[in-house]
Amino acid sequence: MLGYFGPAGTFTHQALRTITDDEAVAFSSVREALDAVRRGQVRGAVVPIENSVEGGVSATLDELIAGEPLAIRAEIVIPVEFGLYAREGTRLEDVRQVLTHGHAAAQCRQWLAERVPLAQVTEAGSTAGAAAEVARPESRYDAAVCARVAGETYGLTELAYAIEDNPGAVTRFVEVGKAGPVADRTGADKTTLVAYMREDHSGALLEILEQFAVRGVNLTRIESRPTKTTLGSYCFSIDVEGHLHDKRVGEALEGLHRVCPRVHFLGSYARADQSRPKIADGFTDDSYDAAAAWVESLGSPYLG
Repeated sequence: MLGYFGPAGTFTHQALRTITDDEAVAFSSVREALDAVRRGQVRGAVVPIENSVEGGVSATLDELIAGEPLAIRAEIVIPVEFGLYAREGTRLEDVRQVLTHGHAAAQCRQWLAERVPLAQVTEAGSTAGAAAEVARPESRYDAAVCARVAGETYGLTELAYAIEDNPGAVTRFVEVGKAGPVADRTGADKTTLVAYMREDHSGALLEILEQFAVRGVNLTRIESRPTKTTLGSYCFSIDVEGHLHDKRVGEALEGLHRVCPRVHFLGSYARADQSRPKIADGFTDDSYDAAAAWVESLGSPYLG
């Protein structure tokens, strides 16, 4: 059984349903969902990790490296569309109190400011939770910004739809399980890791980035996260194109292991978009094999 960051009707729930129709367990926070995986309560959990507008989801990035090691097994990318939903009889011009998740509020800020300028926006734990609260007859909130499925689930009336400021926005979710064998390569893969600086000095980040650059490994995401030890101490959460068993990626991780005091490998998995990286000449597995064979030949006796 899988778990997910709930409740039902959230975008995370929608992402979960793209990979399974089986019964699943909703958890009220990312931490609870991932801790349930660590305890063996569920075999895996679906949680949000990145949004094309807001960037990385801090709760997920931090919880992935806290406690017993976990691994990303798959990613799911879904479009994000929001609507404004209210109890029956509520008019758009009557809306004064709006409830929604912080990311949804950020993605609909301009529309809300223009169309309901007198409304105060309050953050909730989830968009579906906001819909559930607004559905209560005694709720002090007039409307919720949420997905259509949440509005329909809780019997709300749609006042407006597609209210996001950036049409085409997507959110990326990951299925996380206990650390185990790495999935086979597909040729269209992504690898996620966290690298720690040995010390804060000029060029410290460059030392990390060079491990990828000199091996032709493209980064698709990099974000700094506080290590929660001292002020100014950061680690870097990184996604790269390629698989652990791609020689350019494997050597890059070896390089990180040399220059970083800690490296968390969080998994290699198939890309949701099935996009294959463009590998420059000199960085394919065949190129690495040929180079290794040449170096080995240098130690052979000279035959004249």
